[in-house]
Amino acid sequence: MQTDPFWRSAVVTALVDAGELGQVIRLARQHRGWRQADLGRATSYSPATISRLEQGRSAGLDLMKAKKVAGVLGMPAQTLAALLGVVGPPGATVVTRVAPVVQEDPMRRRNLLAAGLAAVPVAALTRLDDALALTPAPAAPATRAQVAAQLRRAWQLFDDGCLPQLVDGLPALLANAHQTAAEGADEPATWMLVAAVYDMAAEALNKVGAAPQSRLTADRAMTYAARSEDPVAQAAAARSLGIVLRHEGRQMLAQRLTMQAVARLDRAGLATPAQTAAYVQTLCTTAYNAALADDRDGALDMVTEARRAARGLPYRMPARPTTAHRFKITLPQLALYEVGVRWGLGDAGAALAAGQNLRPEQFATPERRARLHTDMARAYVQRGRPEPAIARLLEAYEQAPSEVRDRPSIRRMAGGLVERHRRVPGARELAAIL
Repeated sequence: MQTDPFWRSAVVTALVDAGELGQVIRLARQHRGWRQADLGRATSYSPATISRLEQGRSAGLDLMKAKKVAGVLGMPAQTLAALLGVVGPPGATVVTRVAPVVQEDPMRRRNLLAAGLAAVPVAALTRLDDALALTPAPAAPATRAQVAAQLRRAWQLFDDGCLPQLVDGLPALLANAHQTAAEGADEPATWMLVAAVYDMAAEALNKVGAAPQSRLTADRAMTYAARSEDPVAQAAAARSLGIVLRHEGRQMLAQRLTMQAVARLDRAGLATPAQTAAYVQTLCTTAYNAALADDRDGALDMVTEARRAARGLPYRMPARPTTAHRFKITLPQLALYEVGVRWGLGDAGAALAAGQNLRPEQFATPERRARLHTDMARAYVQRGRPEPAIARLLEAYEQAPSEVRDRPSIRRMAGGLVERHRRVPGARELAAIL
């Protein structure tokens, strides 16, 4: 029996090389024209389980379920073995490693980018790795106020979608934060600031797919936040580590971690606007973690509680954060979280309904406006509607190019759309920006 040419396509080969078993499952399902519910019926799994499998990497998947799904989709044994890192028997045909990007034609390069194999310059990540191993000396002494101002500028880069520039500047910011901690007073405000620097670093690194670095910076944010004993700082750090754990496929652990932070904020009494904002946003993150862990009731209950607690939140995010830990939740942002939760539950129709009245002008920053478009694009893809998905990705690129080019999950989705729907309006334009 001949193998379907789909399994030999460039985008599948690149995803196999990256170990993206979940993404290969998703592409294979869509290649067959199946919805998640269709694959669920064929395997006796729920659509939410299929959604969870498609969001995970090889290391975080339930392998027994993944193997059953792979069999139903007709995945060749050697492809599954390569994705799982298993060496095939002698004489077996194994999917080849991807050649260096410089040797590829333009379409091949776009496929590699779509597979999440490039984001920020390697040199920048190397410098960051060195800084995380051995904190460099600061270029000049910096006060706590100066480090706080540098952190605000870093957040501005984040908000503007300038992720490569942000990552490039992290070693200097970390150096200044540590120098301030070493020379400053042993008091909560100092540790809150250092934790906030690591928290921001973890969020940015997670967004660009730098998994080892995001895990390390999130762990350090947890350490410094605990030293501050501030519930808002601890919630910010728990939220960042929860996002990292979720990307590792450990959704249930992420849910427990962020629920502890929610409970800590609740015990504090939500006495300040910062505590209330932290409570609502951490609830939203926990709801998303729960959705990807197949806990439908828990996810929806937390969305309901977040709506209840959010009555006093602003409609737009303040231009400047009021604390070192910036929780950027607003009423429109709360609705956008629900889009993600419904998508995570595998309910694309409910996700699109949750976001149908959201408009870019309701969000204060390019990053948030682009996130609106990318989240809606995911729901359209899940619904099987490539044309509006492509249109949304092009709009996201207009707002913040890094949200499409430098976020591996979004780049993979865009590459898959280009690969499968070349004649759909906008596909050519989308291919040109990847």
